[in-house]
Amino acid sequence: MFIRQFEYSGELTDSRSLAELLARSGLSPEACAARAKLFAQAAAALKGPEGGAKLVRPTAFYVPGRIEVLGKHTDYAGGSSMVVAAERGFSLVVVASDDCRVTVTDAVAGESVTFDIDADIIPRAGHWANYPMTVARRIARNFPGPLRGAKIALASDLPPAAGMSSSSALIVGIFLALSEVNLLAPRIQYRQDLRSPIDLAGYLATIENGQTFGSLKGDQGVGTFGGSEDHTAILTCRPGLISQYAYCPVRFEREIALPQGCTFAIGVSGVVAEKTGAAMARYNAASGRARRLVQLWREATKYEDPHLAALVPRGPAAIEYLRSIVRDKSGPDAPMLLARLEHFLTENIQVLPAAREALEEGDLAAFGDLVDRSQQAAELWLGNQVPETSHLAAKARSLGAAAASAFGAGFGGGVWALVESAGAADFLESWAAAYHGRFPERATASSFFVTGAGPAAFQIELTESS
Repeated sequence: MFIRQFEYSGELTDSRSLAELLARSGLSPEACAARAKLFAQAAAALKGPEGGAKLVRPTAFYVPGRIEVLGKHTDYAGGSSMVVAAERGFSLVVVASDDCRVTVTDAVAGESVTFDIDADIIPRAGHWANYPMTVARRIARNFPGPLRGAKIALASDLPPAAGMSSSSALIVGIFLALSEVNLLAPRIQYRQDLRSPIDLAGYLATIENGQTFGSLKGDQGVGTFGGSEDHTAILTCRPGLISQYAYCPVRFEREIALPQGCTFAIGVSGVVAEKTGAAMARYNAASGRARRLVQLWREATKYEDPHLAALVPRGPAAIEYLRSIVRDKSGPDAPMLLARLEHFLTENIQVLPAAREALEEGDLAAFGDLVDRSQQAAELWLGNQVPETSHLAAKARSLGAAAASAFGAGFGGGVWALVESAGAADFLESWAAAYHGRFPERATASSFFVTGAGPAAFQIELTESS
């Protein structure tokens, strides 16, 4: 299934021995302890309030969230991004069912949803059940034949709607669980189209956006027209490294070591960045403008360039010609389309390559300046920032962070700051105090924590039932 597997003969409720196993994945000691507690919580929820009987052949999965270091809204436009896996995420425990019923229990919230793994189920839009139901529906459509349901319990410490890709992590986790109980990997449809972790990441992105992947026909998706950055980071990132990928299709470019002695401080604004309702419309508008630019180009030139990134190698004259097309053909939409184009060119062509070079050379001052430029471009041209995220990024820099930026879909969410590990606790305290002083109404919903660059998703094979 393209993810690492660890055998474990102990009990999921034995936090100490489980944490020792988790250390082999590359998680920090603090993260291992937190993961072990969440696995125990998920296992307890699967057993039920009375403790239940021994779980029969359970499997466990860890699925992280991700931090987008650079590459704001570039993936679906064929661009590149720099990402790391966070040390927070979902801990899932799954056992197979005897029928086609799927029950997913959120052990933290105490909520459950039940549905059939069926090609015609109707997902519950606007509810977290939308994600597992969409996965089950797509599996049933892409992998015909008898399918088993499952009982899945999950526990997460990812702050929801914070830009850390909790929704994509949930999709990845549910797919891994249902794939495991149904032995999808040996099926011919799987082997033909999903030959690597990168293929799997691309496919899982199409479950979310509704597109077709190879011969695996698309479906309705969850309603957002995004790319595959999140799924790629979740499935492929390595501890201590920043990964750079290009997209449409997904292509590995390089890995860069996280600067020695540094870690990520995360400030969650408390402004919900859910991809639902009005927030979904704003997110899809940014994606739609990128597609509209390509449509105008193709109509005017008869070229078949699939995305914005494909235009860039044609040179400055081609980009200037596209600007003239937009001014002549798009009427009142021209200013927004031109801004969208300028943002992509700035983020993907100017900032990201130079920032990668600065990191590789250990020039944190230059890296910080380039990340500042990325943040400013998002505020000026992408238009996906709110006062809270702009404040968090600027304040982090004034407090001494080497670099800081909002990340994820935007329109709320969180900000990362690259700080010295030794002073991270003091930095978080000062950062939070400054933010709460400026936005006291966000004090309850906001959160601040530290995370290293962690491992990608992995599986725990339990050799004894826990």
